[in-house]
Amino acid sequence: MGQLEDMAMFVRIVEAGSITKAAEQLNIAKSAVSRRLKELETRLGSQLISRTTRQSHLTQAGEQYYQKVNNILSAVDALNEQTSGAPTRVEGTLKITAPLTFGLMHLNDVIDEYASQHPNLDFELDFSDRHVDLIEEGYELAIRIKKLQDSSYQAKRLALIRYALCASPDYLKRMGTPETLEALDNHEFLQYGLGKTSNLELTDAQGKKHNHTIHAKIKATNGEFLVDLAVKGHGITFIPTFIAYQRLARGELVPILQQYQLPTLNAYAVYPKNRFLSQRCRYLIDSIAERFGDNPYWDDF
Repeated sequence: MGQLEDMAMFVRIVEAGSITKAAEQLNIAKSAVSRRLKELETRLGSQLISRTTRQSHLTQAGEQYYQKVNNILSAVDALNEQTSGAPTRVEGTLKITAPLTFGLMHLNDVIDEYASQHPNLDFELDFSDRHVDLIEEGYELAIRIKKLQDSSYQAKRLALIRYALCASPDYLKRMGTPETLEALDNHEFLQYGLGKTSNLELTDAQGKKHNHTIHAKIKATNGEFLVDLAVKGHGITFIPTFIAYQRLARGELVPILQQYQLPTLNAYAVYPKNRFLSQRCRYLIDSIAERFGDNPYWDDF
């Protein structure tokens, strides 16, 4: 067996979780996999996997070797695909993190379709609003909705994220519909985030920017929670349309101050800068970008 085959076998052991499972997937004897792993470690002069009778785990050297080997094998796959013109099999484990609400509301169909297209691919999905260090925690891909500042990552734009300034019809009937920025001072606000204040920037028809400071009645880190409170008449909220679009479409929330243009953000696929992007990851990013884009379905309301 050549060195590339040994690398591929090592990756299979890591991603399968054990030598036994890797042997089953490769359809060879467990003893053969153990022997080849031992030969690989002897050749490298370093233990890659610490093994006991009950469990095994990657050593620090194994972690580093796994990351670099994955890059090499992905590069080889990409080269083979470019040369032959025939797609290679997408497999392995795709470990992704995404914002909680965005993941729950908009990635289900994406993953369903992608998993059906690639039955040999496994997924680990972390839907969380916490900041994840991709390299330290071993994630291959993150979806992030924010202004990107970390130069250690590369990014591909997936979708335009628009916002709505909105309230329920009952609230507006009770408190009046604000027609000017100054009129907002007489209203209750529901703030997305826990900052002391929230600055609302609106652009008028002449392109002039207007800033208005919001003092919120209720603050929360979850957009669905705020949308629900807005529907129940607790105030005006400034919220991404990917969260509020269903309530807007049903008329349970009504946009206000539509003579102004609201700020936008972008959703990005983010991945480590100095790591080769695997084929399984590239295909998924392209699929998401094609599905969402500048006019995502949630803005059809």
